[in-house]
Amino acid sequence: MHIRDWPSAERPREKLLARGAAALSDAELLAIFLGSGLRGRDAVQTARELLQAHGPLRALLDRSAPQLARLPGLGPARACQLSAALELGRRHLAAGLERGDALTDPAAAGRYFAQRLRHRPQEVFAVLFMDNRHRALAFEELSTGTVDSAEVHPREVVRQALAHNATAVIVGHNHPSGNPEPSAADRAITARLQQALALVDIRLLDHFVIGDGAPVSLAARGWV
Repeated sequence: MHIRDWPSAERPREKLLARGAAALSDAELLAIFLGSGLRGRDAVQTARELLQAHGPLRALLDRSAPQLARLPGLGPARACQLSAALELGRRHLAAGLERGDALTDPAAAGRYFAQRLRHRPQEVFAVLFMDNRHRALAFEELSTGTVDSAEVHPREVVRQALAHNATAVIVGHNHPSGNPEPSAADRAITARLQQALALVDIRLLDHFVIGDGAPVSLAARGWV
């Protein structure tokens, strides 16, 4: 049965319009991009097969445009559309932090770190520098390491914070394994950073750990 013959409440586009994009499954969202499926398959079935063979969704979308273009059901045009959509999402989150508005939703910073770091194959430690009204001044990656560690020196964070005239910072790093649970080392460096920054009257607002799923906030755990 073609998708146009499905009940309207089950068609991906109609479901999105009625209930919002969050109501769609990974396969349904991907099917909207595909538009049509491979021979003998509808777009949703083709999307499910892509996710089964090359997923889950994060693994699929972490591929570069040339890599996506080689997958069945995609090709160059659709691969470019997917890559462009991902970049639009990243820039949308970045714009919310860079346009000069005060950060009133701490979770927005976590989403921003996730967009910047989740796809990275090595562990990366980054810092968002902010002014006294919690407006973003700069975002910098201060350390890139291996698949399971990235060394960061508190003095480097302090030095860069002073260079940006920041009065607050949010830090974050990714776990390429996908497990976002903070390690003992993560808690230890958080405490060291907080102490070092406090010596120059700069506040550490949060430390996000990025893996699969939602970012983990050490502030929400009571560790900042």
